[in-house]
Amino acid sequence: MGSGGRATERSKYSESEVVKRAPSSTPPFTLGDIKRVIPPHCFERSLIRSSSYLFFDLFLSSLFYYIAAVYIPRLPISLWYVAWPVYWILQGSVQMGIWVIGHECGHHAFSDYPWFNDTVGYLLHTGLLAPYFSWKYSHRLHHSNTASLENDQSFVPKKSRTSQHPTGRLLRLITLCTIGWLLYICFNVSGHKYEKFANHLDPKSPIYNDRERFQILLTDIGLLVTSYGLYKLALAQGFTWLVTIYFGPLVIVYGFLAVITWLHHTHQSLPHYDSTEWNWLSGALSTMDRDYGILNTVLHHVTDTHVVHHLFVTIPHYHTLEATKAIKPFLGDYYQFDDTPIIKAMWREATECFFVEADEGEDKSKGVYWFNNKM
Repeated sequence: MGSGGRATERSKYSESEVVKRAPSSTPPFTLGDIKRVIPPHCFERSLIRSSSYLFFDLFLSSLFYYIAAVYIPRLPISLWYVAWPVYWILQGSVQMGIWVIGHECGHHAFSDYPWFNDTVGYLLHTGLLAPYFSWKYSHRLHHSNTASLENDQSFVPKKSRTSQHPTGRLLRLITLCTIGWLLYICFNVSGHKYEKFANHLDPKSPIYNDRERFQILLTDIGLLVTSYGLYKLALAQGFTWLVTIYFGPLVIVYGFLAVITWLHHTHQSLPHYDSTEWNWLSGALSTMDRDYGILNTVLHHVTDTHVVHHLFVTIPHYHTLEATKAIKPFLGDYYQFDDTPIIKAMWREATECFFVEADEGEDKSKGVYWFNNKM
């Protein structure tokens, strides 16, 4: 993992183990400096190449659907308890890859044609019951205000001490992995605090400006049409069929969405800033690349190249590995990577990253905050 700045001890590990903090000072380079070390072709978007990844994912998803719909019902009932979860995990992983391509469309990294990007992204996300334009605009706010305690859009850490009982941690993780993303979309849980109730489905939500409200309504219409189609499908095939074929994998997708986003911005080495110290580049660099093993490829490297994504959102996923390799030596300690196994990392971050505070004995007006698990 990249290191830099002042080290702080992990309370749950031996005294010899320390977390090396990322530098919190304003970087001695500009975004333009970083861009110059990346090969120019990494910024090129190919409609044909992007589409090839999408078609392959759609092929795999169709194949898994066919196998599950045709062959799992023929198995002995005792084997269903294994076969269905395996299908949900495989299908959910591939569909998360499809969701990532839709996410690229929202950043206009799919092709050079904004209207085509939005059309493809809208269809992909709506098919997964995800609000495309709603999330696109709130996600843009996240990218514009990453690591800002006042203005970041998602997983905004608290500045007050919170209970760390193991049961509470476990319930927090279960909630995050199952309905966490839905709670954020519908009730703005863990999101930026607005003066009035905010969610992603209300065109009048304070998340959006007047120019965006029609597209939020368009998003809602798409979700309603899709929901009605699923209702008719349930009447024809049965509710149990719909749950096992469609909603099982969707739980996996939503779990990935919450966990991946959370782990990208939650680690004791990452600083957060208040308005006195925050700047866009420092915030964008307060991001952690993670290693998900083979899922890095399945999820189109949204997991292990997130730092470069925060710096240059229009780089397509098939260039982000090369771009990351180029910027790592240039960024030095400003680049953060953690190869801790994801399950272990989830429990560790749920244990250690409850709230942020300035270091004791330091000038709290400095405006730099760190996760602190000491009670």
